[in-house]
This record gives sequence, C-alpha cells and structure tokens, in this order.
Amino acid sequence: MTEKTLSQTKYSVLDLAPVTEGSTPADSFKNTVDLAQHAERWGFNRYWLAEHHNMPFIASSATSIAISHVLHHTDSIRVGSGGVMLPNHAPLVVAEQFGTLETLFPGRVDLGLGRAPGTDQLTAGALRRNLDSDPNEFPEQVEELRGYFAGENRIHAVPGEGLNVPIWLLGSSGFSAQLAGRLGLPFSFASHFSPNNTEGALRLYRQQFHPSDVLDEPYVMVGVNVIAADTDEEAEYLATSLHQQFLNLVRNTNMLLQPPVENMEDVWTPREKLALMQQLGSSIIGSKETVKAKLEQFQKETEADEMMIISQIYDHDKRLRSYEIISEIMNA
Repeated sequence: MTEKTLSQTKYSVLDLAPVTEGSTPADSFKNTVDLAQHAERWGFNRYWLAEHHNMPFIASSATSIAISHVLHHTDSIRVGSGGVMLPNHAPLVVAEQFGTLETLFPGRVDLGLGRAPGTDQLTAGALRRNLDSDPNEFPEQVEELRGYFAGENRIHAVPGEGLNVPIWLLGSSGFSAQLAGRLGLPFSFASHFSPNNTEGALRLYRQQFHPSDVLDEPYVMVGVNVIAADTDEEAEYLATSLHQQFLNLVRNTNMLLQPPVENMEDVWTPREKLALMQQLGSSIIGSKETVKAKLEQFQKETEADEMMIISQIYDHDKRLRSYEIISEIMNA
C-alpha cells in the first residue's frame, strides 16, 4: 500500500451539535449552519451529524432533520450521518428518510450506520419500545436497508428505491470493521473515543475486504479529536471543555458543554485523569505547527483515506478558528 501524505488525504467534519453552558439547542443549530458554511468554503469534503439521545449537550438527536437543515443552507458539501444508529429504527423508515433527502439534494447525501444505541439502556428502550433486538442482528438490518434502495424487498421505499445513497459502516471495535470489509463498503472508525482499538479494527477491515460494486479497494475514514489554536497553550486551555465533557459522561452528570478551565487538576481525580487520557489518547491538540506534525504521525499510523475532524470547543468563534487552521494545513 502506497503511503498517503496529508495533501492526499481528504478532510471532513463531524458535528455533535454541542449545546454549551448558557445556550440553547436553537443556538446550537445556528452554529451548525455557520460551521457547515465555513467548512464548505474551506474545502472540507463532507459534513456529518451524529445521533445521540438523552444527552443534554448534543442537539442532533433527530439526525435526518438536522442533516436536512444543513443541506438547505449549503450548496455543494456532502452532508450525512455519523451515524444513524440503525437498531433504533425500522430500516424502511431510514430508507424513506434518506431517500427523501437524496431526492431533494441529489448526490450530496451520505448514510453512515452504527449498531450501538447512542444512549443509555433506559433511553434505548424508550426508542425501540423493547430491548429484545440483538446487536448481532445488525448485518440483517443493513441487508434489509440496502434491499430497499436496491428494490429487492417486497415493500417499496418511496422515495428511496432505485436511489444511490452511499452507505458507510461506522464502528469502535472489530465487528462493523469485518462486516464493512465483507460487504465491500467504506468504513469509518471512531478513533476519537476508542483509540486503543483503531489499529486492530483497520487491519481487520482491510484483511476482510472484498471488492464490490461500491468499492474496488478498502476506503478508511478515521474520526479524530482536533483542538487547534494560535498557540499550544491556548489549544490546551480550549481542550479542557472536551475533557470535562468526557468526565461528565463518566460521572453521569449530564451537563451542557462547559467553558474551559485553567487547571483540570482541580476538576478530575488522578484515577479519572488516567482513564480519560486512555480514551482520548488520539486527540490532537496544539498550534498549527503542532497539529500538522501530529496529523502527519496519525496519518502514518492509520493510512487513512480521510480524516473526520471533531472539535468540541465551547466558544463558537474559537471552534471556527480550529477548523480554519486545519483547512490551512490541508490546503497548503
């Protein structure tokens, strides 16, 4: 495999539609549109939103509606799901929703699929009405969904049938990696919260890959937290909002995205710090020069075709600046 350089790598945005302390979901969606419009101008390849539920700091729970909102306010950038948690939905409904999006915005819609609930078990029960479904049924759910687009099922998805909506499989372990490989689909790995599984999952995907009518060879996108600023010190300061977010998840405190703090040592315990540094181990934090060097190393380690950048930053202008710095690196 020929080693890719940063200039040969595509860059995309994963937006968790963060709701920050002192703001509302309405503010979050305004910021999402603003970031998407900037990302389009800066040359990012695609803009994805993620499905999460019962998390006050994430506003993109109705993912297909949020995607539609971004599509209506942009002109060319691909917009999609990173991802839709398929076990939460009837595959027919997903086919109809994304068939509708593709009909309204042809050639601009991606459908990324995950098999986790994207929430806690109680909320998963409220979404699904029961928890009898087995996560191992995910391959059958994917097959059913693809069948609606291909017109192979007895029931017809309208709109949806006959449309080319690119399907991606998302994962944080080896399960979806192997499935994506066997089906010949593109694979997106969540290295931004599962860095220790990255190498093994990407190896499994590439080993298991079979060419298909979708892809001739493997295509890997890797999610990575990037907090970029004009100085290393400022980036480290801004990154404390990301650290607090994961800490609040561990503590089950369900807080909005918090403003940065001067010293995380006053916030977390040594044990919590150790655990979170393991989970956030692939995060890239620093100035333009620091971020470029770390992205080069990350690219060397993963050989990713595309990087999906997540910048959980409290201040919207600082978040825009982070993505602008990344665009300067990718367009150099």
